[in-house]
Amino acid sequence: MSEKIEKTAGTAPSPAAAPLIEIRGLKKVYQVPGGEVVALNGINLSIEKGQIYGIIGMSGAGKSTLIRCLNKLDTPTEGQILIDGQDILTMSGKQLMAMRRKVSMIFQQFNLLMQKTVARNVRYPLEIAGVPEKEANERVTELLRLVELEGKADAYPIQLSGGQRQRVAIARALASNPEVLLCDEATSALDPMTTQSILTLLQDINKRLGITVVLITHEMAVIRQICSRVAILDGGSIAEEGTVDDVFVHTRSAAGKRLFGILPSREEDIVSDVPALRIVFEGGKEGMPIIAGLIKTCGVDVNILSADIKPINGQPYGQMLIESPENPVVRGQVIQYLTQQGLTVKEVDPA
Repeated sequence: MSEKIEKTAGTAPSPAAAPLIEIRGLKKVYQVPGGEVVALNGINLSIEKGQIYGIIGMSGAGKSTLIRCLNKLDTPTEGQILIDGQDILTMSGKQLMAMRRKVSMIFQQFNLLMQKTVARNVRYPLEIAGVPEKEANERVTELLRLVELEGKADAYPIQLSGGQRQRVAIARALASNPEVLLCDEATSALDPMTTQSILTLLQDINKRLGITVVLITHEMAVIRQICSRVAILDGGSIAEEGTVDDVFVHTRSAAGKRLFGILPSREEDIVSDVPALRIVFEGGKEGMPIIAGLIKTCGVDVNILSADIKPINGQPYGQMLIESPENPVVRGQVIQYLTQQGLTVKEVDPA
């Protein structure tokens, strides 16, 4: 791989550095017949250099509007978007074009030029930028090697699978040496196996090139696999934000509970008329004999209402709902024992 691709390899986020992307008070209002629709309402976010940052929400939450605002494909009604300290909402002309070379985007439906070969698709942004042909061809070869499509340079998009088309789109987005890669539901049109390969590729690009990845999705499995931080959008506002681990373990919002699957989609389905304790097993503790130890130490019978385990950033995280003891003293002993084992315990009221 040439020096041009490797020059940013190993870049790591600096705790002392200012955020690469800072969103302040962002609002987007669409005028519609008979009124208006508030798509974004007071969004404040900071994204550090080198992060893989996930933005998740149900359909209509404002995800696509937000990511389109990040490269000014859509213009907010008010607020600021600072990238490297510069407000992109004040940019126009050549300054805006330069910003868009630094902030590339890939889409759910690939957006390839169907009448052009794979190589021409990847070279297209270089042609627009006036890069000399020899240099552009070398860059295309490097990028196709990076996305593992060396043998497809002369193929047309119609001849490729969905996963291969998305790899072409990723190579094209990387052509301008961007600092940020925006992914708008980049895996939603792919099957589960292909989704895994694309997510692995995005992780590899992030680690090897130091590119910041902002990924929007409605799929919690995508967030759990590759993101370090996550913001949950609900009705155009941020319901909660933090590390993926923390948001999963200490979920506060109803939107977060639905998306992470830590509770049933309807709160009334959590338990059937009994108070419960929700126990969260953080990575590495899922194999401990917690219930056996609880029975032995506290001398209580344990009624397990539900349990499951989910992977987050390669670590297993589990949760369990057990019936809460009626005796408040015994209940306190149970909570104390579980907390001493390093578990997170929350009381859940009956429906």
